[in-house]
Amino acid sequence: MPDREPPAWLWLKQRLPRLRGTTTPGRTAGAAPTVVRTAVVTDSAAALPADWVKAFVADGRLAVVPMPVMVGEEIFGEGEDDITTTLALALASGSAVKTSRPSPGQFEQAYLAAAARGFESVVSIHISAELSGTVEAATLAAGRVPIPVEVLDSRTVGMAQGMGVQSALLAAADGRSAEAVRDFAEERLRRTKVYFYVPSLEQLRRGGRIGAAASLLGTMLAIKPILAVDGGRIVPLEKVRSAAKAIARLEEIVAADVAARPAGSARLAVHHFGNLAEAEGLVGRLAAVCPETPEAQLSALPAVLGAHAGLGVLAVIVGESSTPGAVVAEQ
Repeated sequence: MPDREPPAWLWLKQRLPRLRGTTTPGRTAGAAPTVVRTAVVTDSAAALPADWVKAFVADGRLAVVPMPVMVGEEIFGEGEDDITTTLALALASGSAVKTSRPSPGQFEQAYLAAAARGFESVVSIHISAELSGTVEAATLAAGRVPIPVEVLDSRTVGMAQGMGVQSALLAAADGRSAEAVRDFAEERLRRTKVYFYVPSLEQLRRGGRIGAAASLLGTMLAIKPILAVDGGRIVPLEKVRSAAKAIARLEEIVAADVAARPAGSARLAVHHFGNLAEAEGLVGRLAAVCPETPEAQLSALPAVLGAHAGLGVLAVIVGESSTPGAVVAEQ
């Protein structure tokens, strides 16, 4: 089943093309259209919906660098190969699964492609440096290209990172400088939260991604952990005694987060891996407890994250709408 992109998320698709003809502060109506000078690059851990990405890569303003996933001796490129079924079978059977950062050369190619299309700068937004060496690879590549590249450690993952990418695209489409695009994305990233439930910590343990959550391992057979991403790392939030109670508690945590934000400002995304029906139920219940919030975007975790979270993960990202001040009147 393809990722579900509810109408609440279509506002970004609709606005970006229009912004080419939108006036910026100080311009009068009828003036020259906004010139988009900054391209945005990210990695596949941003979990951007495939159909959404296709809408913005055509003119080069967005590039998504695939993150490799290794199943046994085979290496797959996220977005380049259909690896979901292969990965799910490997996880279910306990086969070896590993991930890696993209190479600096891949980022260099993306930056050079942006330059060739006439962009004057790039903002490159990536998975937390606490969880991957991707930021380091991007930084190495940035020093090799003829245009300036602002590399931003999102300090998060999934559509939390993706929301930062969407914010950057909007700010770039508003004609802002690379520094301003980076700052706006960084400010929006600080407003995102990632909460998730995993039936087992085994895959996180194998991949060395649990950090402070290692304290849960001693009782992992007796508890169902609720985790979060904080400061770029995966940390434990609560220990719950059953899967049903853990998911119910996850809903309560999300509802409390949404309620603490300005009314109507929250945006939600729900990720799953191998448990679509369970995720659809979660989306429906969140809609009921967060009636002022648009329906959550529903998508499978990208393979590079599913490889570490394992089968049965449910993740909820809470963020806020991402409109720069120059075009806030259009929201």
